[in-house]
Amino acid sequence: MKALFNQLLEKGYSLGSVESMTAGLFASTFVKTPGASKVFKGGLVTYAVEEKVKLLGIEENLINYFGVVSKEVAGEMATKGQKVLGVDVCVSVTGNAGPTAEPGGQPVGKTFVGIALKDKKFVFELDFRGNRNKIRKDAVLAMQEKLLEILK
Repeated sequence: MKALFNQLLEKGYSLGSVESMTAGLFASTFVKTPGASKVFKGGLVTYAVEEKVKLLGIEENLINYFGVVSKEVAGEMATKGQKVLGVDVCVSVTGNAGPTAEPGGQPVGKTFVGIALKDKKFVFELDFRGNRNKIRKDAVLAMQEKLLEILK
């Protein structure tokens, strides 16, 4: 996370996060970096659908139509989170860490990372393998890597 911290600091960008399946793991990992408060402003854990609606203002119809684990919801989580947190860059994640998939839902390991950077939005679809905690850790690593790609 040090490289990500340095990129954000160099560009003068503030960072926030909105996490579902990782339940704050990205934020917790990022703030282990000394000086993290110079760029990291805060995060939201919107694990339940109700919290995505209530805290972020995501339309429930969007969630019902595309599913909570979707590129559409990940993108909205990032852009709405950017506004709520008042940051230059907001990263979001929604996915299925398992251990099971709901009928008609996304398979275990399906993950979407959203990034809102100023007035741009990026969404990445990823697939991970392993147990629940490995998938969550891999998602955090992917969030970091995708942020670095965009910032460079």
